[in-house]
Amino acid sequence: MSQKIYLYILKIGSFLALISIFFVFKNLLFPFITSKQIPFNILIEVLLVFWVALIVKYPEYNPFKNKKGKNFITYGLIFYFAVMVISCFTGVDLNLSFWGDIERMLGAFHILHFFGLYLILITVFRDWKDWKEMMIWSLILSVFLSLKGISDMGYSTLGNTSYVSGYLIFNMYFAMLLFFKERNTGLKWLYLIPLPIILMAFNKAGTSGAMVGLGFSILAVLFLYGLLNKNKKIKIISISVFVLATIIIANIFIFNRDNFLTRNIPALNDIVKDISLNKATFQTRLISWNAALQDFKEHPFFGTGHGNYAIVFDKYFDPVFLTHTSSETYFDRAHNNVIDIASTTGSIGLLAYLSIFIAIAWYLIKKYRADEISIHEFSLLVGLFTAYFVQNLAVFDSLATYLMLMLTLAYVHWLNVEEDGFMEHTSFRFKGFVRELGDSVKVNNKEIYALLIVGVIMSAIALQYNIKPWQMLIGTIDGQRYWAQGKVLNTYEAYKETLKLDTVLDRDSRTSFVRLVISNPNILKNLEKEKADEVLGFAIDLAKINVEYNEGDSLNQMMLAQVYNVAAGHYASNGDKYSFYMNRALEAVEMSITASPGRVPIYYQKAQIQITRGNLDGAIETLKYAEKLLPEYSETHCYLAKTLLYNQKKDEAAKYVENCVDLGGASKLTPVSLLKTQINEYINKKDWERVIKMYDALTVVEKNNPEVWIKAAALYKQQGLLEKAEKAALKAIELDPKVKDNAERFIEGLGEN
Repeated sequence: MSQKIYLYILKIGSFLALISIFFVFKNLLFPFITSKQIPFNILIEVLLVFWVALIVKYPEYNPFKNKKGKNFITYGLIFYFAVMVISCFTGVDLNLSFWGDIERMLGAFHILHFFGLYLILITVFRDWKDWKEMMIWSLILSVFLSLKGISDMGYSTLGNTSYVSGYLIFNMYFAMLLFFKERNTGLKWLYLIPLPIILMAFNKAGTSGAMVGLGFSILAVLFLYGLLNKNKKIKIISISVFVLATIIIANIFIFNRDNFLTRNIPALNDIVKDISLNKATFQTRLISWNAALQDFKEHPFFGTGHGNYAIVFDKYFDPVFLTHTSSETYFDRAHNNVIDIASTTGSIGLLAYLSIFIAIAWYLIKKYRADEISIHEFSLLVGLFTAYFVQNLAVFDSLATYLMLMLTLAYVHWLNVEEDGFMEHTSFRFKGFVRELGDSVKVNNKEIYALLIVGVIMSAIALQYNIKPWQMLIGTIDGQRYWAQGKVLNTYEAYKETLKLDTVLDRDSRTSFVRLVISNPNILKNLEKEKADEVLGFAIDLAKINVEYNEGDSLNQMMLAQVYNVAAGHYASNGDKYSFYMNRALEAVEMSITASPGRVPIYYQKAQIQITRGNLDGAIETLKYAEKLLPEYSETHCYLAKTLLYNQKKDEAAKYVENCVDLGGASKLTPVSLLKTQINEYINKKDWERVIKMYDALTVVEKNNPEVWIKAAALYKQQGLLEKAEKAALKAIELDPKVKDNAERFIEGLGEN
């Protein structure tokens, strides 16, 4: 084929790669992730066949044979990805490192496809016209994504506001680059039209890290523009705005968060509230980062392996984390790109990563000093990379930001190696291709071998590592659908057939089946014994396979313990099997605790297993140990209180009931009958403060019970809490209109007090 056809295929393919951000196929597991990454992977694999054939037939297109010498951005990327792959083999979980999981799809295998896109871009996009078209295309797509984000919850088609924000930052700067590089005065203003739409979507996403990143980048642009501008008036204005903006921002966020601006600009007030060092999410990130720093000394060179941050987080899990949130306690990323890279790929990986940005800075400075790029372009590109780097100190990369990063890196690469020549392809159009197809039949052996060999390799990769996982994801969703319909055997058969595909991403499918069984073990009672045994055995086997990836995985060991516990209950009438599975459950939960000794909830599972085995004293001892790990955590006190009460240890339970209530955990004193019993106990003691707290909890647990609200209203009135009494009475009317007359008289009576 002619070089024009190769270039046409690769260029159009590069444009199509950006469309992947819109794919959301609901019949896949984790549709916001898998729907994008797998089609993107397949597209890049197809394009790489033509890319290899192109540089084989036309060596002048080989990006590694540039006339101006080696480009350190490219070699920085190679260095980084090489260390990433090496860490996969030196780390603790090769499968997770290299293939990743379905929830993120950020294993080395998937990330290497972004490098493939980068190589294609630096090969094909050789003049400003190419880059102008790509940036315009990206900008158009960002407008559609923004409109979708504005119309829904801000997640748009990316499923996460952080991903949306990071993606939009790149396109904001693309718009500005296009504006300043456009020579047609009338046309250039069109590039600013998308900015208001993008900013609206960015604001709705409300990601604090991205807002901070964008803010820092604007300050960086102002500073550079003022420092380097030769026009004295512009220099003075830019520096003045920079200083004034810095003072205002420092005053708002550090010294005086409640001020005239925040009181009168709701959007600014929301941002200030969202960006706070006391915010729970920031505190949990600090704990996460501290875990990585503690582990760094044990794996200083290649880390724990790319993608294995969860192991680090579990190992050094700080129980204080639970005081900030009791949900999302399993972090598989450090939520700080630099710390995550240092933790998982070690100092060598971090050095490789930073070398990319050092190369960027070097080339931009060199080109600016040589007067080959304008002050506008220099400042904007520095601002863009500043925004990207700063926002990634609170998040991590995704498909959307990887796409934009590779595009921008390739653009800076082009700025550095830009040269005359290659004019043959600069003016091609589709009609031109049609006219010249007859001239493209000349092929050589090298080209044929490249197309065949690379084509076969990429076809095999696409089939085994993308198409089969795609089929597995569909089968998993089918299984979950059957389960929701109560069709247990259909669920079992669907998973069994799906997992016969034996893909590298089966881990999450296995996990989903195990969780289904753990979540509702009683459903097995509806099956014939033989089938129930078969389904349960299948779940146990799947849990065991997941543990084999890494026996130090606390979460997988916990799930293995839970499914063993289900098996013990299932075989309660069979002494030998019961004992066998109970012992296995205890072994697995001990392994889970060893992997994450500070994770308090694991001890609840251990205590439950001990209770099932008849070891009440052991269970109480386990729970008391958990209580010492985090005395201010209400759930442990509540768990201890329930355990002691159920086992007729009322006196010993008393202090734990009090602690449970005082720490705000009264709603955990379930079932409701237990909570009501304790309310009566405290009413008899006339401990009205705790009675009120427990009634507050009861109105949460039984929020649709009008009788509860009626009694709560009477209690609140008795204790002088008239506003709460009125709200409770109104809620009772809402739930049961029959009580309206009495409730209204009750409310009128409140005004007489």
